[in-house]
Amino acid sequence: MGSSAVGPTVRAVVFDYGGVLTTPTRDSINAWLTEEQIRPELFSAALKEWLSRDAPAGTPVHLLETGELDADGFNKAMAARLRTLDDQPVAPDDLLGRLFARVRPEPAMLDLVRGLRERGIRTALLSNSWGNIDAYPWEQLTGLFESTVLSGQVGLRKPDPSIYRMSLDELGLPAEQTAFVDDGAPNVDAARALGMHAVLHTGPAETRTRLAELLPTGSVPQDEETR
Repeated sequence: MGSSAVGPTVRAVVFDYGGVLTTPTRDSINAWLTEEQIRPELFSAALKEWLSRDAPAGTPVHLLETGELDADGFNKAMAARLRTLDDQPVAPDDLLGRLFARVRPEPAMLDLVRGLRERGIRTALLSNSWGNIDAYPWEQLTGLFESTVLSGQVGLRKPDPSIYRMSLDELGLPAEQTAFVDDGAPNVDAARALGMHAVLHTGPAETRTRLAELLPTGSVPQDEETR
């Protein structure tokens, strides 16, 4: 049953990009680690230190996402933390490109966004960008969102409440009338704390089901429309 029966009507859905509108980023990362024979525990340790809930402010990931550190700078910082299985250095050149080389837009999710818009639900993109803004597949995303907020362009990053408010302001809606979809638990928790209806994305089918519970009846495309 949709949300039109109880509580405020959800009129818009704000989507994260990487890991939500794409194939899982972890799959690409794991394939990269295997292909280049990089010690996975070293990569995991760096990512935990730089991106976990208790990471200190100003880590290389934070600075990359806010645009204060360019991709080359991040590549060098990450490469310095890594070694191969036979204890060789890891080349920094295009490290981000290699890491995300197998990430592709997820057709089921793009169809879901398109279907929501066709049914009168407003949609927005709120993404922590990792370096090159041009790396987004704009040819596939154009026309899907009425608002786009990218961390590298605005100098803020999720889970900072200010970047969520920026997205809400662009939509002109209160938090209670929006749903937010992200694959990162800290980002989902921050959205929920602001009063947004937050959905932790684990896959297209699960997210479609959760949105069907939140949105007015008939707003979410059926399974056969999003395959």
